[in-house]
Amino acid sequence: MQAVRAAGFSSALISYEELVNGNVAQALKFVKESDIQVSGVYRGWMLTPLQYEALYTGLLQKNIRLVNIAEEYLHTHYLPASYSKIRSKAPVTKWLPVEGNVERNKVLSITQEFGDHPIIIKDYVKSEKHYWEETCFIPIAFDQDNVQEVITRFLALRGDSLNEGLVFRAFEELEYLTRHSQSGMPLTKEFRLFFAHRKLVGIYPYWSEGKYGDTETDLSDFLQIAETIDSRFFSMDIAQKKNGEWVIIELGDGQVTGLPDQADKFLFYEKLYAILSR
Repeated sequence: MQAVRAAGFSSALISYEELVNGNVAQALKFVKESDIQVSGVYRGWMLTPLQYEALYTGLLQKNIRLVNIAEEYLHTHYLPASYSKIRSKAPVTKWLPVEGNVERNKVLSITQEFGDHPIIIKDYVKSEKHYWEETCFIPIAFDQDNVQEVITRFLALRGDSLNEGLVFRAFEELEYLTRHSQSGMPLTKEFRLFFAHRKLVGIYPYWSEGKYGDTETDLSDFLQIAETIDSRFFSMDIAQKKNGEWVIIELGDGQVTGLPDQADKFLFYEKLYAILSR
């Protein structure tokens, strides 16, 4: 909060619990109505598109217009919604909307497209990567029994928190850093970029563990792609493959994307304020 205010932003607390329970007025009871329309940025836990739309509408009634409209939030929050914009630099990705029970035949028809290559499983927003072998990684895509086992476990863990459906992605051999000290999952050389009004706010090491060394990254391709993204504030996670090539892992709405531990929070909000104030 100190870094936010030092940058020039004013701030107010929103009740996440009330918001996700549909009590928008209660969620915003500490937010003062503005005399004139002003811009705002939500920084908090992830919301479903419907929850975000309710937040956007509630704040607009107080003369506060969030930086992203609901359609822009969805565009970067759901991987399938933005995949066409990043596919030239992203792993091959397929998806399956889920309503009720998952149809085994539909799942297998998708996974078989990857042949004998490894894949990872997630939903439209999140994975369960800290349970790497049980719920995320499938070494051979056409191993039907393993596919069924991993997806069953993944769906059980996600439960009611499942975001829209299943996503199947080609596993990329990324530059290895270390093993996560708690979950044991492999950590790879990844960076998180933030963009506001399609201008780069900052680039930060994704993980706080492992040695990144003096990594030089040519951002030109990613800056070009950022120009096409339908969002005023978003994040872009990139990673280095073992062959040296850089790929986009995913995008995210900047308002609900975490700032990596090693980031200078004061400098981040200072740059964000400068760009959004133009």
